[in-house]
Amino acid sequence: MDKEKAVGETAICSVGEGHGLRYRGYSIQELSQSANFEEVAYLLLYGDLPDRAQLYRFQQLFANSVILPQSIKAMLEMLPKTVHPMNILRTVCSLLGTVEPEYAVGAEPELAIRTIGVSITALAYWHHFHLTGKRLIASFKQQLIAEYVLTVLHQTTVDESWVWALNIALILYAEHEFNASTYAARVTVSTESDFYSGIVSAIGTLKGPLHGGANEAAMTLISAFKTPEAAKKGILKRLSNHEKIMGFGHRVYKNGDPRSPIIKSVAHQLTQRLGKTRLFDVAEAIEETMETEKQLKTNLDFYSAIVFHCLGIKTDFFTPIFVFSRITGWSAHIMEQRQHNRLIRPLAKYVGPKNRAFVPMNER
Repeated sequence: MDKEKAVGETAICSVGEGHGLRYRGYSIQELSQSANFEEVAYLLLYGDLPDRAQLYRFQQLFANSVILPQSIKAMLEMLPKTVHPMNILRTVCSLLGTVEPEYAVGAEPELAIRTIGVSITALAYWHHFHLTGKRLIASFKQQLIAEYVLTVLHQTTVDESWVWALNIALILYAEHEFNASTYAARVTVSTESDFYSGIVSAIGTLKGPLHGGANEAAMTLISAFKTPEAAKKGILKRLSNHEKIMGFGHRVYKNGDPRSPIIKSVAHQLTQRLGKTRLFDVAEAIEETMETEKQLKTNLDFYSAIVFHCLGIKTDFFTPIFVFSRITGWSAHIMEQRQHNRLIRPLAKYVGPKNRAFVPMNER
């Protein structure tokens, strides 16, 4: 990236055409192949990959983090079942910051772990309470976080291939430099506001379909077609109508999102295993049409939609899964912003009317 165009410096994540995507120097390809999400979360929050003792402590902190305060349970039971799940997470985070306020600068990693655990359990609690009328009793039994997400949402054990797939997705979504939601969090804490306010700002920003909500829109698009042929025809029609096709292009990566081939491979393996090859074939037809017609490549959100769908996750829960992962990146940036804080206050170029004389009311 052109240094003169950069709005700040970071040691957390590097993006760009020359070196791909790296978390604190580690390539996303290597991390997604060899690490668990817990290790990546630790890397982002603490700066280095954990040893066994450090990972064990992280897991213990997470095990304690999934227990919901009674006030949050009461609130979740009052919230309507028709609310978008992202609104649930935004509200839960705000209340968590009220009942368990930030107690010290330097505690951000533990606050992040707590926020992830509460967010996962709260979404499942709200979902199952309105679905069955039963109050969820959540416990963490030294599972991977990916396994906990799936078991608490589905209320049953899940196949190891599902855990493997979600683990990779969580790693890919964990961090991405100065994206809109991360920058919103940094702007918020640059005013010396608290940790939770930064996360709430980020959740609100991520909710938009041009950011986190793109995976939901991609699933809606893919599901609209029964065959690859219908998909190609339908995309051509939408392009002729100048409709925006979600899941394609990226503001940073002009030659392709380095995360996309990784998640596409996961989607291919899952659809093969689950007998949903038609879904993957339709997605490939959309991808090929977009590359041919618009020279646009898929981004992470496009094939992530298929992965989440294959894992039995409701479409409006796709962006909350993004939240569970990205809290780690947001928290790392909150800490970094605070280390050498300056109020983020960009300038605007004025394009309004020139100097105007005031006109009294009786002369207008």
